[in-house]
Amino acid sequence: MGALTQLLRRRKFPYRIVSVLSVFVGVYWFLQLPTNEHSRGTYMSENALMPGQVHTYFGGTESMIFRAYHHEVEALENATSTRRVEMLGKIMKDNGLEVGRQKYTYEASGEVYKGENVYSILQAPRGDATEAIVLCAGWRNAEGELNKAGVALTLSLGRYLKRWSLWSKDIIFLITEDSRAGPQAWVDAYHDMQSTSVEPLPVKSGVIQGAVAIDYPHKNFRAYHLMYDGINGQLPNLDLINSLIKIADNQMHVDVKLQEMWDHTDSYKDRLRTMARGMVNQALGHSSGAHSSFIPYHIDAITIQMTGENGWYNEVTIGRTLESICRSLNNLLEHFHQSFFFYLLMHPHRFVSIGTYLPSAMLIAINFTITAIGLWLESGQPKDKKEKDKNPKPEITESEKAALDTSVESSNKTTEIATPSNDEPLIVERQLLLPVTIVVAIHALGFLPLYLFNNLDKAALTPVFYAFTVFSSLLPPVISLALRPLAPTAQTFTLIKSFSLLLLGLFLSTLATINFSLSFVIGLLSVPFTFTRFLKAGIFERILFWGVIQVLSPMMALELVAKYWGLPVGDILMEAAFGWKVWGMWTQVVVFGVWWPAWIAAQVGVWSPLSGVQRD
Repeated sequence: MGALTQLLRRRKFPYRIVSVLSVFVGVYWFLQLPTNEHSRGTYMSENALMPGQVHTYFGGTESMIFRAYHHEVEALENATSTRRVEMLGKIMKDNGLEVGRQKYTYEASGEVYKGENVYSILQAPRGDATEAIVLCAGWRNAEGELNKAGVALTLSLGRYLKRWSLWSKDIIFLITEDSRAGPQAWVDAYHDMQSTSVEPLPVKSGVIQGAVAIDYPHKNFRAYHLMYDGINGQLPNLDLINSLIKIADNQMHVDVKLQEMWDHTDSYKDRLRTMARGMVNQALGHSSGAHSSFIPYHIDAITIQMTGENGWYNEVTIGRTLESICRSLNNLLEHFHQSFFFYLLMHPHRFVSIGTYLPSAMLIAINFTITAIGLWLESGQPKDKKEKDKNPKPEITESEKAALDTSVESSNKTTEIATPSNDEPLIVERQLLLPVTIVVAIHALGFLPLYLFNNLDKAALTPVFYAFTVFSSLLPPVISLALRPLAPTAQTFTLIKSFSLLLLGLFLSTLATINFSLSFVIGLLSVPFTFTRFLKAGIFERILFWGVIQVLSPMMALELVAKYWGLPVGDILMEAAFGWKVWGMWTQVVVFGVWWPAWIAAQVGVWSPLSGVQRD
């Protein structure tokens, strides 16, 4: 440790080189994940599930009943919510199930989201109402389409599964108003966590062990599209996903697609694209389907979306698939726990676990911490040798040496007298008050956009967003110029950058264990913040650098997300506000509480009012 301390204090610690290497190694590590050497084939960890090991009987008779229910659903397409719920509840009650209804109302961005859910409970003949399985179908799916076949199939399964006496877990058949607010209202009320604008549930069952949502707007289809991303990047247990894939492949002979990769060739490129698409969804933290609302309550859930109109598969295929999944979930002796909860899927049969992919995000986060430590050490170094001469080192007098020699002889020990080395630099006193105040103020200012974008009305979101973009662009030079009366030094701006990067590295390394995708994306976009310098050059060079750093702003990232989804920025902000109010999404906290302050602080030194500032 003594040698390391001397190395650091002599300014020989190549922290910039180490930072660059950590970033390159982190990116290289990530790019190696799709290879066979670093990824693994999927496998079942919970043997009790036994997916695809039972014979399914959902067949011709149930198909006719499904078509009758499909006709009933079509007749209710233009009916009021109350009329629709009454008719669906009547069908469930006629099938011998206990029925419940629930109304809810949410408000976000000045818009009101209200509706009514209806559900029924099949009480397990061999159970004691302590555990349950949920089959869910939104009246409209996430794209706003009428989920005709999905609702009809849910009603058909309620009638069909009631005939079996093998169930040890209750089965809840849930039909929600939509696939966004409805499932959230129901699952919140199921756990008595609903807001005052959401009605409690009149009847309940036991602990929900698993949930499967059905997105089935058209009768015929070609493949299953499996959606598994939860709110804030949470994921269901991998065994549930593997169960569906195994049933689809081995029992139903249906292809399973992930992340809208319709033509996956299992090449490196397709694996990387699938993994990257999943990371984008997890980084955004939004709901990808009706299943997403269940995952925060530690309920493993997925959505099965039927894709490809006019395909050769129909309701019998998906009916048997759901029957087989329910049989597997019915076999569970305890909650999902054996397989992975943190993973990245790159193919239906290939994944990487957290132990393999986590170092890539950690290496990028460490880059900020290393640079922060290096800047802290530099801030305590003298500017030149003249400062050393102004502060001569203390010398040990002859009397002090004699006293030391006497002490050594009396203890019969050999001790070397430590004398200051002429090569050892002085430590300059650090003025911490101003840098700490600025960094804290910038982070506190992040509450302003967080409050505005989560509480403004829909019409005000877009103009306020662009006004805030202009404000953010002008804030760094304004801060730098406002510091002129306080006579800041090069040390001041070095410490501002050091503290900002230290916080950024701390937050991102912690976030990587919770939401790897969000940590990795923000860390990668923030890497240039590490290498910003105080410029000696004129205003032109400063403006040029300022223009480059604007591309890495959170506002520009939001523009890219809007372009990726093909939506206006205002709609993206509405979705974020809805997620904040309804889903409990906290992506905005990371963006405006971590990323945006670091982006601002990285530019403050660029607009330093000092003339000829020493490079940091």
